[in-house]
Amino acid sequence: MDISHDELIYKNARLEQELAETKRQLDDLKESYNKALVDVERLEGIISLLPKDVLPQDLTIDTESGQKLTRFNMVTVMYVDMRGYHAAGSEQRTQSGVDELDQILINFADIAAEHKLLPIKTIGDAFMCVGGIPQKNITNPVDVVLCAMEMARHIKSLRVNSDNDRFWEMRIGIHTGSVLASMSGKKKISYDIKGETVNIATRMAAAAERDKINVSVYTYELVREYFVTDYNGMTPVKYHGDLEMYYIRRLRPALSVNKKVGEFPNEIFKLKYALRQFTDLQEFMLDKLERELPKTLHYHNYKHTIDVVNQAELIGLGEGLDDSDILILKTAALFHDSGHIVGYENHEFFSTQLAREVLPDWNYTPEQIDQICSVIMATKLPPAPKNILEKVICDADLDYLGRSDFIPISNSLYEELRAQGKDIDINTWNKNQVKFLSAHQYFTNTALRLREEAKEYQIERLKKLIV
Repeated sequence: MDISHDELIYKNARLEQELAETKRQLDDLKESYNKALVDVERLEGIISLLPKDVLPQDLTIDTESGQKLTRFNMVTVMYVDMRGYHAAGSEQRTQSGVDELDQILINFADIAAEHKLLPIKTIGDAFMCVGGIPQKNITNPVDVVLCAMEMARHIKSLRVNSDNDRFWEMRIGIHTGSVLASMSGKKKISYDIKGETVNIATRMAAAAERDKINVSVYTYELVREYFVTDYNGMTPVKYHGDLEMYYIRRLRPALSVNKKVGEFPNEIFKLKYALRQFTDLQEFMLDKLERELPKTLHYHNYKHTIDVVNQAELIGLGEGLDDSDILILKTAALFHDSGHIVGYENHEFFSTQLAREVLPDWNYTPEQIDQICSVIMATKLPPAPKNILEKVICDADLDYLGRSDFIPISNSLYEELRAQGKDIDINTWNKNQVKFLSAHQYFTNTALRLREEAKEYQIERLKKLIV
C-alpha cells in the first residue's frame, strides 16, 4: 500500500514528537537520579553527625574481583597537597628536593600515627590519611584537624630553617563523610579508601591557600566548638551543589595553652575531648559486656550498666557537679559491674582491675583511674559512701528502687539469684525486698527528691504481693 507524501510527513512528525518526549523523559530520569544521589549524600552527611552508637553496622561488600570493601559511615579524610619545589632560578626539581619531600612525607606519617590516624597510600607529592579506620570513633574530625595543625607547624619550622631560595607550598583539605575501605597485605596491612569523601577532601585542598587548612561544612559542624575558623566561601561539588568551606585558624582561646597563639590543647580541651570520647568507650565496654557476661545475669547485665550510667549523670548534674566529676562518675558507672565477667562474688574488685587495664588506652590519667576505682568500690553492699561522687553512684546503682519499673527489675534480680543456686521462693523474696527497701536510704538530695516518695509506694505494692 502506497503511503502519500502527507502521511509520511505526519508519521515523521509523530516520530519526532515521540523522540522529543523520550528525550524529555530521559532528562527527567537523569535529573531524578542526580537528585537521589544528592539526597543520599545529604543523608550520609546527617548520619555522620549522629553519635556513633546509633549508626548501623559496617557493611562489607564482596566485589566481582573478590576484594572486600567495608563501609565506614563516619570518617574524616585529610588530603595534603605538596606543591612545587622550586630551586633558585629554575623550575627543575633537584634530587635534594626529592629527598626532602620523602622525609616530609615520612614525618607526616609519624604525626598521623601519633593522632591515631591511618596513612593512605598516595602517589607523587600528596599525602592522605584518615581518622575512623579501622577503629570507629566519634572524635576523628577533631583528631584530623589537630593533626593538620601539627603538620602545618612542621612545615613552617622547616621553611624557617631552610635556605631562603627554596620552599614547599602545602595545602590541606579535610572532609567528613562515608567511605568504602579495602585492606591488603598480611604481615604489613595497608588500606585504600574510595568514595565521595575522598574526592571532596581533595577539592578542599585544591581550594585552599598556601599553608591553610580548609575544611568542608560537614567537618566544620563537628569541630567548630573546638577551633576558631574563617569562612572561605563555596566551591561547586558534584551532587552537592555549592559546598561551604572554612579555614581552621587556631584552637579557641579557652581551650589552648597559649591563648594568643592557640596551638596546643590545654586541660579544658582534654576534658571536653574526653567527654566526647566517652561515647566510643561506652560502645566498646557495652559490646564487651554483651559478649562476655554470663547469660545467667538477668539483672547485672549491660542494660543495668546503661541505666546506671544515665542515672549517675542525671543525679550528678542535679547535685551541681562539674564536667570533670561527671566524667569520673560516668566512667565508674560504665565499669562498676564489669567484674562479673571474672566472677560473681567480689565483682567490684574485679571491675577495678578491668578499669585499670582498659582506661590507660583511653588517655585517662593515673589519678583519674584511682578515683574511678574508689567510686566503683563504693557500690559494694552495704553502701558507705565517703564523698559526693560515691554518694551519687550509690544512688544511681539503686535508682530503680524508687521507680515504677521496680517490680519487674526486682524479679529479674530474683531470677538471677536462683540461677546462681540461691534456693528462695518468691514470697520470701518479696519479704526480703520489703526489709531491704525499708532500711535503704538515698544519699543525695536529688535522689531523695526524685525517688524517696515512690520508694515508699513500692513497699506498699510489695506488701500486697506477700501471702
